[in-house]
Amino acid sequence: QVQLVESGGGLVQAGGSLRLSCAASGTIFSIDAMGWYRQVLGKQRELVARITSGGSTNYADSVKGRFTVSNDNTKNTVYLQMNSLKPEDTAVYYCNGVLRVGARPTFRDYWGQGTQVTVSS
Repeated sequence: QVQLVESGGGLVQAGGSLRLSCAASGTIFSIDAMGWYRQVLGKQRELVARITSGGSTNYADSVKGRFTVSNDNTKNTVYLQMNSLKPEDTAVYYCNGVLRVGARPTFRDYWGQGTQVTVSS
């Protein structure tokens, strides 16, 4: 089994910064990519940022230049540094990992429980 645990969410004023962390634990054989998605009540979950095992990154247009995704392969951890936060960034942020675990021969998606980020105006 694999567990992804997020931390670092909270309340912050517009223009402020926040750093999210997500640590994956379990019998992880290989990591293809890890990243962050967010979801607002009544809307679909959307990609925020992700990073592949090769170091390639993808960002939503709305966060480019403000957010930075990084990882620590030795700790199976992904981070999201969020700067210049806006009220529209308010959402539940979910950690995602595309992982090969245990004896499974293929990569699969795994999700954390989510952490609330609220940006006040």
